[in-house]
Amino acid sequence: MTGWSKFMRLWRWIVYLSALASLVPLNAKSEGSLSPDDNQVYPVKGVIEEIRRADASVTIKCGAISNFMAAMTMPYFVKDKKELEDLRIGDEISFQLHVTDTDSWIGGIIKTGTRSTAANVSTAQVPLRPVDLPSQNPLLAYKFTNELGQAVSFDDFHGQALAITFFYTRCPLPDFCPRLSKNFEETEKALESMTNAPSNWHLISVSFDTDLDSPEVLKNYGETYEYDPKHWSFLTGPPEKIAELAHAAGVHYDNDGTTISHNIRTLIIDASGHLQMIFPVSGDFSSQIVSQLIKAASATNVIAARNQEIN
Repeated sequence: MTGWSKFMRLWRWIVYLSALASLVPLNAKSEGSLSPDDNQVYPVKGVIEEIRRADASVTIKCGAISNFMAAMTMPYFVKDKKELEDLRIGDEISFQLHVTDTDSWIGGIIKTGTRSTAANVSTAQVPLRPVDLPSQNPLLAYKFTNELGQAVSFDDFHGQALAITFFYTRCPLPDFCPRLSKNFEETEKALESMTNAPSNWHLISVSFDTDLDSPEVLKNYGETYEYDPKHWSFLTGPPEKIAELAHAAGVHYDNDGTTISHNIRTLIIDASGHLQMIFPVSGDFSSQIVSQLIKAASATNVIAARNQEIN
């Protein structure tokens, strides 16, 4: 568990992420300024909704960022914790959003005013606790739709170790949903190139942006990560079924048609269908996913032993 302990010290907190109605590619240059270290910088104004000083993070309801993303509410990391010392919930601020290919953070925070709030306390929601689905749960047999337009159920992956995460393709910041997909890309490449690696594993990315993430959109998205459909599927389905699946996985999300806020979960399910591991944050932990999937794949030995006992 040493590696996991180091990981938890490195990666900070469970985030609640909001999305946007439209997205312009991160390499747009109109309003942002390109610094010498390839760091895109955007001027932003917003109102503080939550502060986590211990985690050096602040949730801000901000206006639209020209040529980057629409108005939204989401958490941001702050490199210098001192910038948060005199801030309170309800403060109006201006700041700079820094975005690179792999990271994002804010700085240069200036308080410009204050709005009244009901209480100067954090309102973060407590994440749901994942549960093992009973083997006869109808949700396991329900046919979701994958990126190829095919009907797919979780029962179809019986006997395989699974890594499951929830995301949406329009997520703009590289260290949130794109990082989760990058983890799966690196996991897939590592397992496929590994000598004597198990073959009974599969990656599943479930989109809760059911209005816009069609099979075609999901397929195009998967191709940007060089996905292999034999080992990685992107799923969509009716909103109520996606919500039911997310609830079972301990994922909270809110999609109002314009923005999406959600916490983050990557779940490892062993080959016998039991929850083995949860990664509750975003971050670079593909090597841990690889190790967990190798362990999870070995649960087929348990299945075989049980079948022998029955027979």
